[in-house]
Amino acid sequence: MVRLGKLTDYALVLMTCIARSEGQTLRTARDLASESRLPLSTVSKLLKELLQSGMLTSHRGTKGGYILARGPRDISVIDIIAAIEGPVAFTECTTDVTGLCGIEPCCPIKKNQQVINQAVRGVLEKITLADLIEPLQLTAIQDARGRIVPSIATGRIQ
Repeated sequence: MVRLGKLTDYALVLMTCIARSEGQTLRTARDLASESRLPLSTVSKLLKELLQSGMLTSHRGTKGGYILARGPRDISVIDIIAAIEGPVAFTECTTDVTGLCGIEPCCPIKKNQQVINQAVRGVLEKITLADLIEPLQLTAIQDARGRIVPSIATGRIQ
């Protein structure tokens, strides 16, 4: 099963909390913990990781806090996932590192795994932090062969 860790899920929650108040005020770890109902220690850890990855900027002082480093439309879900989990790859042969798998040179599905990885990455790159603030809908479209393919509909035109 491919599953994101809890910290990544919490990071997505925190980033949406910050994005909802974009441009209004700096957000403190304590305020974000209260709003998200996450433990302050978890929020502080995630804020540090998101800051180090360039997702956030911080301001020190009594009126300090955190803000988004870029606009919500410029931060994709894959950016946030990568900030916490590292590069998104579903199998070892879909990374830039070769030799991690013993059957890589003769794997009959390596190319297909790479296509699947690209497709999933493509969806995660298209969904932005701005989209997470609004309700998403799963819709279906037909491909060239008439097969139903799930697609995500956001409030904006894609």
